[in-house]
Amino acid sequence: MDLSISPGLLISLIIVVIGVLIISKGLVIVRQSEVMVIERLGSFHRVLESGINIIVPFIEQPRAITMLRYRKMGEDYTAITSDETRIDRRETVMDFPGQPVVTTDNVTVRINGALYYQIIDPKRAVYEVENMSQAVEVLAKTTLRSVVGKMELDKLFESRAEVNNEIQAAMEEPASKWGVKISRVEVQDIAMPEEVETAMRLQMAAERKRRATVTEAEGEKSAAIAMAQGQRESAILNAQGDKESAILRAQGEQESIKLVLSAIGDSEENKRTVVGYLLGQSYIKGLPNMAKNGERVFVPYESSALLGSMGMFREMAGSPEDTVANHLKNRNSSDSGFRSGIVGGATAT
Repeated sequence: MDLSISPGLLISLIIVVIGVLIISKGLVIVRQSEVMVIERLGSFHRVLESGINIIVPFIEQPRAITMLRYRKMGEDYTAITSDETRIDRRETVMDFPGQPVVTTDNVTVRINGALYYQIIDPKRAVYEVENMSQAVEVLAKTTLRSVVGKMELDKLFESRAEVNNEIQAAMEEPASKWGVKISRVEVQDIAMPEEVETAMRLQMAAERKRRATVTEAEGEKSAAIAMAQGQRESAILNAQGDKESAILRAQGEQESIKLVLSAIGDSEENKRTVVGYLLGQSYIKGLPNMAKNGERVFVPYESSALLGSMGMFREMAGSPEDTVANHLKNRNSSDSGFRSGIVGGATAT
């Protein structure tokens, strides 16, 4: 049996193998959200987008990009470097280890941050910087130190959003030269020395105690003001009541005098009689208070005479009002009574 292969068949087989190799090497499938940078004989040629692409084997080659990633193992971070020909254009997060930063008030804190970035221009990311991911990481760390170094510790805790925005704004321009877009920067954890943390706890407790004291003082102040306002309004109302009461009493006395004068006439002699009667009532009301502070009381002579007359009127007629009424009926028949002369002087009782 002759197993010899003719030269034509051998050449055909060789051509088929070479064709298969060319097809396998030249046919490139790029997945969605990925790109490839292709070089032709060592220089940039084009960027392959997602889909089916054909390249010339051995003449056109993909250019690899160096990526640095961190893997967290417990409390430690392990750096992993890899060369990748397929460039991921999705947003990527870089969770780099904590960095020691000194604030304006000379407090050393350790800040752990996360960086979100996206490759916009693959050509620049490959050719403009040697290690794009490492360059972005170093830029984020230096910018973080620069921004936090201008703040005090208390201001740092209050202004995390401001720190994030300032770091992102400072990184946008240099990162754009590498074809990278900085989406956002997040300050995750801020670790302080133990003595500083203890001092902050004591300060927080003192501040809360101060606020409680101020709140209590403000409450007492408001209560005192409300009480004073209540006393003031009460005094005003009492004064108004006394005023109205005095006015009503004066009006009542005025009306009573008018009624008496209208009954007996408004001559001068009758007016003196009414005045004497009113004075007698005042003396009677004031007598119980005269002897409270001593054993001896001095009463004006004319008042004693008037009181005696009113006492006699009460025994005879029952009340001063009835006496006055009877006197008015009989004043034309007798010239004595209320028109008796009054002699000045004082007598001791």
